[in-house]
Amino acid sequence: MTEALLKNGWRVRLITRSSEIACEPDSNVEWVSGNVLDRASMANAAEGCDAVIHLVGIIKESPRKGITFDSVHVTGTQNVVDAAKSAGVDTFVQMSANGAAKDGRTAYQTTKWQAEQIVKRSNFRRWSIFRPSLIFGKPVSGAVEFATQVRDTLIKPFPVWPIPGRGDYRLQPIAVKDIANAFAEAISRDELPNDVYCAGGPRTFSYLEILDLIATGSGQKVRPKLYQPIWAMRPTVSLLAPTGLLPITPAQLELLIGGNTCESSAFQDLFGANLTPFNEETLSYLREE
Repeated sequence: MTEALLKNGWRVRLITRSSEIACEPDSNVEWVSGNVLDRASMANAAEGCDAVIHLVGIIKESPRKGITFDSVHVTGTQNVVDAAKSAGVDTFVQMSANGAAKDGRTAYQTTKWQAEQIVKRSNFRRWSIFRPSLIFGKPVSGAVEFATQVRDTLIKPFPVWPIPGRGDYRLQPIAVKDIANAFAEAISRDELPNDVYCAGGPRTFSYLEILDLIATGSGQKVRPKLYQPIWAMRPTVSLLAPTGLLPITPAQLELLIGGNTCESSAFQDLFGANLTPFNEETLSYLREE
């Protein structure tokens, strides 16, 4: 994201939750300490900015730490929006999620939708909301990336891969660099309409195809698959997910079997038709660790 913004001529202020910031000095990049649940830190971070890109989101809750879908996605977004408005920011870009809906399958989707409503009613002169499908690409240190996570929690440790249902639900991965370029363009092109953009990759795959591609991309063998009835997996996942013995949470299971595809022609028309394919070559970063 930072690279894409710098290429578009922006000076970038990045927020980190760490109080100790260690990075290469760059006159066009500034790091500040902050947390979306801390309103004062958000006000400080937004001061003097022309545009705000809000990326913060979680895929797993930690209620004991106060980290829930509602606190991060809803309260966190409200804090960022309030800080941006108070600082006089007139351009706001929000990362939502494909499938965000008032009546979504999970709290993840419903809270993402609630966050969208906060942005829409905040009267920014210019705003864009992106709903990306699964995002893939070499992760920065400490970041969660779906292909790497699947490799580490399923592909490598399991000699037989458990499959919820038939594994025929469709997914539409999109490269992180394509999303980053779109975000940078969204704050740079004044003529763009204020809208919600579904962002999916150039083609869809079944879950079974996704697993095989991640395996070959990471230099692993394709393993046998054990198909499990979804009705039987739900209680098992609910029981064992808190122990860390399974590579999936109940919310993630529901999101998976619900599929993750979208009509992304508007996104492709506005932000580039040549999207990165999801294949063994573009997954080669999985071999580096």
